[in-house]
Amino acid sequence: MSQQERREAVVRGMLDAEGPLPVPPDLHADAVRRGARMLRRRTVVRRLMWLLLLAAVVAFAVWAAEAQPWVEPPSSRTPPLTSW
Repeated sequence: MSQQERREAVVRGMLDAEGPLPVPPDLHADAVRRGARMLRRRTVVRRLMWLLLLAAVVAFAVWAAEAQPWVEPPSSRTPPLTSW
């Protein structure tokens, strides 16, 4: 009997059993610990994303102030002078 078949047999036995299934006593503590870890990770990721967004905004503002893309660049040629 393979490992997969054993697992399926155990699950089928649990599902066929009458009455409530026994719950491990430390299930609640494990769920709380995992949930707290997930919340910490989400908080860290959210803060890193805000920090990245802030850095991008600052970098764009510095670039825009330096390059001034809204100003038309000066012409490289002068128009010919006529009727002087």
